[in-house]
Amino acid sequence: MKNILYSTCLLMMLVMSSSCNKWLDLKPRDGITRQEFWKTKEDVLAAVSGCYTSLLAPPPGIGDKSLLEYMFMYGELRADMIAGGPSITTEETDIINVNITQDNTTARWAAFYRTINYCNTVLDFAPGVKATDPTFTDAALNGYVAEALTLRSLMYFYLLRTFRDVPLKLTATVKDTDLQDLPKTKQADILKQIVADLKKAEQGAVTTYGSTRFDKGRVTKFTVNALLADVYLWMEDYPNCITECNKIISSQRFALVGAGSGWYNNVFFKGSSIETIFEFDQAIENPFYNLFVNSRRRFIGSPFLSTEIFIPDDVDPDNNYDIRPGSYYSSAFTIQKYGTENPSYVKWQAYRYSDIMMIKAEALALTGGGVEALALVDELRSRRNAVDATKATVDPSETEALCDYILAERAREFAFEGKRWFDLLRHAKRNNYSRIDILLDLAAKTVSPTLQQSAITKFRDPNSHYLPIYQSELFTDPNLVQNPFYTK
Repeated sequence: MKNILYSTCLLMMLVMSSSCNKWLDLKPRDGITRQEFWKTKEDVLAAVSGCYTSLLAPPPGIGDKSLLEYMFMYGELRADMIAGGPSITTEETDIINVNITQDNTTARWAAFYRTINYCNTVLDFAPGVKATDPTFTDAALNGYVAEALTLRSLMYFYLLRTFRDVPLKLTATVKDTDLQDLPKTKQADILKQIVADLKKAEQGAVTTYGSTRFDKGRVTKFTVNALLADVYLWMEDYPNCITECNKIISSQRFALVGAGSGWYNNVFFKGSSIETIFEFDQAIENPFYNLFVNSRRRFIGSPFLSTEIFIPDDVDPDNNYDIRPGSYYSSAFTIQKYGTENPSYVKWQAYRYSDIMMIKAEALALTGGGVEALALVDELRSRRNAVDATKATVDPSETEALCDYILAERAREFAFEGKRWFDLLRHAKRNNYSRIDILLDLAAKTVSPTLQQSAITKFRDPNSHYLPIYQSELFTDPNLVQNPFYTK
């Protein structure tokens, strides 16, 4: 990680020196240095825009996958909703088959730490601008700090769910003397840091920027609430999770887009819908065409989708249908959720209102609120025109059955959005892995027959549920220790 931070510190200046005339404009001003840069509130805005830009693509000259691609793979490869396409790599097949080693490049976390370093740079240098720009208000500074804290928290939330314990870096690396050999920090301690950061961010975050596009594509107070609710759900802190969900629901700023032919276009293609809480605004070409659509695509939808997730209605398949599967994948299992044209600019939905409904439903189901939880599931299904074939008759007092129903509905609602593996793992690990059967059943369904028993045996060890630290990180940072499952 030390090399990652060092190699990006100068590139950060290119990103930060972007023109502020366009959000996410990457055009640099020649000759900018750090000492010359942090002078005005416009410089701070440019630096914050650089943080958002890093979510979409690596900096110029960095040969790496986009952060979006890693987010997708970490949330889907180990789950059950995608399968290998014509050009799936050996490394990706190994992850699906629970046959992962420390030299698998998919385990590279550089993209996440680049964004973390950009956020840390804003947090370290933005406050000093108040001394040189008298027009830079406390409210503006607090808003920018809230954005950086929230984006950094989102990056760490992905890392800890993927690797469990990771290095926690809270200051910027901008010169040689900033380089550190960092050990791993326990997942529980990182979660505490995230909660503290998000509570601080909530105080400074804006409710609106006065622009629908910015309200959806930049961090607002409701983005903070959504991420905090998700974090609390992972921590099994259900009362606080419900509280954060209620802040969003009671704001009355969000609603489900109605079932109809315009639903997909409004939410995913056009973006900035009433349903969206936070989306990655694709100002540049997204990576998903080559992953999903072209003839050499690496991934397709899993064949079991049509038999277990998006089941056709037996009564009236032509007129009574769920609006989601046709927008998500084709009869050939081509994933088309992110567009079928090249270039494609479909918006990556980090959090939608339906996510908050299902997060709250899960928390309610686990705290004796089964009736209200079931009502939320029924409301979502009604708005999506879900078919009777996927409806379950569930006693609201049967906690596990209700949680399974919520999990199945999340699969329909958030197909290919980088959430499925984290959903499965969250349910499996609950109450000290009381539902390990979820992962054992997953291995039996998705892993190659010759490796199934090996995968099931591995999944019985909770240490196997997290990826290894990539070998080059171990070589360059002597304080890092490999995740325990991969030292055998």
